[in-house]
Amino acid sequence: MAEPRPSRRQTPFFLGLALILATLPLGWFVFLRTSPPPPPPPPPPVVAPDVAPVVEKALELELTEVTGTVEVKSGDGSWRKAAVGMALRRHDQVRTDDGSYAVLIGGEAVEFRMDPGTEVSVEDLTKSVSRLLLANGMATAIVRPGVRHTFEVKAAQSDAVATLQQGGVFTMSNNGAGTVAVGTREGEVTLVGQGKVVIVRAGQQSIVRPGHAPSEPSQVPTSLLLKVDWPVDRTRRERELLVKGQTTPGSRVEVNAVRVTADADGRFERKVKLKEGANTVDVRAVGVGRLEQRDRAEVVVDTRAPSMKTDTDIWNQAHDDPQ
Repeated sequence: MAEPRPSRRQTPFFLGLALILATLPLGWFVFLRTSPPPPPPPPPPVVAPDVAPVVEKALELELTEVTGTVEVKSGDGSWRKAAVGMALRRHDQVRTDDGSYAVLIGGEAVEFRMDPGTEVSVEDLTKSVSRLLLANGMATAIVRPGVRHTFEVKAAQSDAVATLQQGGVFTMSNNGAGTVAVGTREGEVTLVGQGKVVIVRAGQQSIVRPGHAPSEPSQVPTSLLLKVDWPVDRTRRERELLVKGQTTPGSRVEVNAVRVTADADGRFERKVKLKEGANTVDVRAVGVGRLEQRDRAEVVVDTRAPSMKTDTDIWNQAHDDPQ
């Protein structure tokens, strides 16, 4: 017997039930699904911490050798006696007296050797740069091999500036009146003056005269000029002698160990006090090529009045003389 077909009244029921079942997932998604949490707020912007600018530590020049009379002046203070171990900083000054020497060391990078009668002030000191002002005299700057360091020496009363980068050795002189000389022993030195730049290589020297640019570098001569105008008569009645002469421009001159200023042409003069009897007058010249020349003379001083001969002395001398 066949199953009875559903009645027409049941058909709407099933259609409604099917619609309800079909809409259940949509209702759950719309009404019952838990809303996702809101997105987290964006992180605050990263602010870089304040970083202080890197400042190079100041370098100190230490006095490692002091011979004779050497003085130091700090800032605006007064000159005081120097001693081994003293540290020189920016704006400090140091000077050597006649016959005195000083050596300054800056860490493992630089060395500065001061001749007698030399004055220097410290302009700037860092690990990478040393700047000094040579007021007068002569000094030698040394930068150790393999060290990246700039050594700059400016001459007072002149616009001449000598600069050595990396390793090398050079000597600079300044007569304090605008005559400057530079001699290089190792490396290459840049010398600037009156808008002109020259490169002074090892074994060369250059001279700057007042109001002039540096001369073209030339080889350091094998001998140093020194000519002294000694008096013809070396026996004198005066206890004073004017010593005059000429040397290579830019050289350091000493008369009896006292520094004498030579002019732009190398001419110099100095009055020397003499004692009764025999005197040795010594003249010494040192060039920026570290060549040295000396000249000396023996001068006798006799200030005693000539003896007055009486008539008897003249009569006796006439009879004593052979006919």
